[in-house]
Amino acid sequence: MYEDRFVKEGDLLVNHTKAWSNQAVLLAIVLLLCSLGKTAAIQNPIGPQLTGELKRWHKVTLSFKGPEESEAGRKAQRYWLSPFRDYRLEVTFRRAGGDTSYRVPGYFAADGQAGETGADSGNVWRVHFMPDAEGKWEWRASFRSGRNAAVSDDTESQPAGFDGAVGSFEVGPSDKTGRDFRAHGRLEYTGGRYLWFGGSKQYFLKGGANSPENLLAYADFDGTWTQKKAGAKPEHGEALSTGLHRYEPHARDWREGDPSWRGGKGKNIIGALNYLAGTGMNSVYFLTMNVTGDGDDVWPWGKPNEPLFFDCSKLDQWEITFEQMTRLGLMLHVITQETENDALLDSGELGLQRKLYYRELIARFAHHPALVWNLGEENVNTDRQRRAFANWIREHDPYKHPIVIHTHPDDKQSVYPSLMGFKDLEGPSLQVSPQTTVHADTMEWIDRSAQAGRPWFVCLDEIGPADTGVKPDVNDLEHFEVRWQSLWGNLMAGGAGVEWYFGYKYAHNDLNAEDWRSRDKLWDQTRYALEFFHRYLPFAQMAHADELTSAPDDYCFAKPGEIYAIYLPKGGSTELDLGSPARSYQVTWYNPRNGGEPQNGGVTRVKGPGKVSIGNPPSDPQKDWVVLVK
Repeated sequence: MYEDRFVKEGDLLVNHTKAWSNQAVLLAIVLLLCSLGKTAAIQNPIGPQLTGELKRWHKVTLSFKGPEESEAGRKAQRYWLSPFRDYRLEVTFRRAGGDTSYRVPGYFAADGQAGETGADSGNVWRVHFMPDAEGKWEWRASFRSGRNAAVSDDTESQPAGFDGAVGSFEVGPSDKTGRDFRAHGRLEYTGGRYLWFGGSKQYFLKGGANSPENLLAYADFDGTWTQKKAGAKPEHGEALSTGLHRYEPHARDWREGDPSWRGGKGKNIIGALNYLAGTGMNSVYFLTMNVTGDGDDVWPWGKPNEPLFFDCSKLDQWEITFEQMTRLGLMLHVITQETENDALLDSGELGLQRKLYYRELIARFAHHPALVWNLGEENVNTDRQRRAFANWIREHDPYKHPIVIHTHPDDKQSVYPSLMGFKDLEGPSLQVSPQTTVHADTMEWIDRSAQAGRPWFVCLDEIGPADTGVKPDVNDLEHFEVRWQSLWGNLMAGGAGVEWYFGYKYAHNDLNAEDWRSRDKLWDQTRYALEFFHRYLPFAQMAHADELTSAPDDYCFAKPGEIYAIYLPKGGSTELDLGSPARSYQVTWYNPRNGGEPQNGGVTRVKGPGKVSIGNPPSDPQKDWVVLVK
């Protein structure tokens, strides 16, 4: 399917090594300027440029002047050279005086400003680094050329250009606060049910948007179009989209000082992200490739059928968007493929095309502190292939971001059990239909993964049926079933959070959603749940404990003998088994519909041991409430 542009197999590239007779002088200048400890912007016509805020968890960028190349490649001896495939840039960053080091892949960046200029050629080669400690960092560049050098770590290759360049810089503390992820550090899997931030040591609960899955099918991104034809018949119940996103309802949410590109483009998607973060959400699910899939409108390459040649300006503009997400506290949930294109790259195997795809994503975006790789939406690759994909990403991602996988609702039992205990997978990306099984499904995979010796963080990322998902507020203002079965169903089972999918029968659905305000009430209710867990529960020390209560349809989440949370979907009361300690407990009631502070109900204190009645809610006795017993 793909035009490989090869002339003949087997030969190496021309050696582009240059003699840097003045390298020592250039590096001395770099070291002197870096030692100033300020935001770096080192300009030198030959040597590397160090840019970015030299602070812990912030993006630091090294840009090198190297061989002049083009996105489309060129004829070189006996085959067609790709600057993405046939060069390998890696920079090793090492903490001075310590044993911490990161080998970070780099990429071809055209003229270094492609997001603004639209350039498709140039001589800039670039690496992004996220330092995780203050102090002095030293770096050494490796730049090699050779057939398939980018993805063949042990390939025969030759040093090129600036290979061997070295330098150092000083990193200070982050100055960020609030939602900005750089205030908290890298989001990490530490062997438990919840991710946490390596800097602030705070646990993370996810709440965010699953739709539109083709978020990046945005008209203001260079080289973006849809391959769906007007009048084409929808497949698999999809809501056919024959145009690109413009997010015009969110134009009002862009603020002065926010980023844009190429004369004011990009404001609407930045505004949309501003709005979502303003509702308290902290995650966005998006595809980086859906060729032949539902939207057929997102890919990182210049053309959808040429996976060896990436679009530099488009990817620069994606990065501007992702930088805003990091500033706003929105986790990047990167969905690398979907079920329709599981076999698109290398016929489904881990080959040249797939490795190059993963490598480019890692090189350009892995420096973001809060990022999760998803091996695929509704994935139907084989177990062997999934393991190979995850292992390759894990080995080449210097920051070891968590890796998850999404399946069809009926495929969980055929996909997940064989991955239990696998060292390169941290969790399932659950799709559940009907949503009445969310609570049980979440408990199952939490318990089974723990029994296998590697506990998963279990997120709910899609609810069915596919034509419904989460309806717009205008169709379901209360969102009661979703709130009960899915939101609180996941969290009260010990789940790590939710992202909301929009069903294809309704406005602003999974492919054509233009306005996140269409579910404004839903974001509020999600925020109330996350706030309750963060403010009132030591949730990382708690576990599902439904057996401790007598009501047939409630959820109980507990650290027995200390604290209990009980979700009552239809109000009323229940009995709670406090066990043997003769302790006294305070009882308050939290409103999951409207948030606020916990309130007193009919009973304000209970005392063990044994079973006790928690009393009745303070108002609306037939509506859902959360009881806090501590």
